[in-house]
Amino acid sequence: MDKIPSVDLRDFLSGNPERKQKFVNEIGKAYEEIGFVALKGHFLNDQLVEDLYGEVKNFFELPTETKQKYEIPGIGGQRGYVGFGKETAKGFKKGDLKEFWHFGQYVSDDSKYKKEYPDNVIVDELPKFNEVGKETYQMLEKTGKSVLQALALYLDLDEFYFDDKIAEGNSILRPIHYPPITQEPDDAVRAAAHGDINLITLLMGSQGKGLQVQNHNGDWIDAIAEPDELVINVGDMLSRHTNNKLKSTIHRVVNPPRELWGTSRYSIPFFMHPVSGMSLNALENCVDENHPKLYEDTTAGEFLHERLIELGLIKK
Repeated sequence: MDKIPSVDLRDFLSGNPERKQKFVNEIGKAYEEIGFVALKGHFLNDQLVEDLYGEVKNFFELPTETKQKYEIPGIGGQRGYVGFGKETAKGFKKGDLKEFWHFGQYVSDDSKYKKEYPDNVIVDELPKFNEVGKETYQMLEKTGKSVLQALALYLDLDEFYFDDKIAEGNSILRPIHYPPITQEPDDAVRAAAHGDINLITLLMGSQGKGLQVQNHNGDWIDAIAEPDELVINVGDMLSRHTNNKLKSTIHRVVNPPRELWGTSRYSIPFFMHPVSGMSLNALENCVDENHPKLYEDTTAGEFLHERLIELGLIKK
């Protein structure tokens, strides 16, 4: 496979059983073969996308000392600002050439997760930043819920199998700024090769070259979406839960050609996580004689904690 398949969520939501099944088959096949799709028909509108990029650029253009006010110690970077070069991909020594922000789940004061999740961080200098971030978070969460319903059907589960597992889940919206490269990177890249931790990732901002996906032959292929598409991939949690039936694919963000070193790149992934108590044990219908169980039993919360230590965001 030399490019990622394109699917349209409107088929799934159409009310037409044949179109719905077509979407289920297409996305399931893509996730078995390469783990990535480009998705049309999501719940983001053009104005919201434009507003979000405007606010994100405004934030990252703030002075470094202003941004550092929003770097919250002791929470593993789960909310607020994470400075340049702080995150390192699993197995790599060089920090990635990026800085980013985290919006997290919005829960009511009486939610049982209120104490588990840190509060979102308010940026005083930009009155619309948090408002636009919250709306984007909720539209991407709604999109991801529909995608997981389709995958549940593909896995011969109840359509709404994932619904209660992602309700108030520990999902993260991460606007990323890859600043201009001002000197020889010394082996560092904008984002080193990695798999995502979560169930699925919904990515805004993959319209230009940079994001690359490794296919089953070990070749790196460009994952380029149309302006109206999100790139959505399988994360390690879903891969574990399906005993690798759905593939969590290694991907990276490479440095641009030297003539484009002076340009910034922005991308905005939504990492869709379940609640921490979700079992990631292999589904029974994904294990048989030909597909023995590959992973030890664990929960989403335990797996996330282990991976945040590996990424250097939580210290042992």
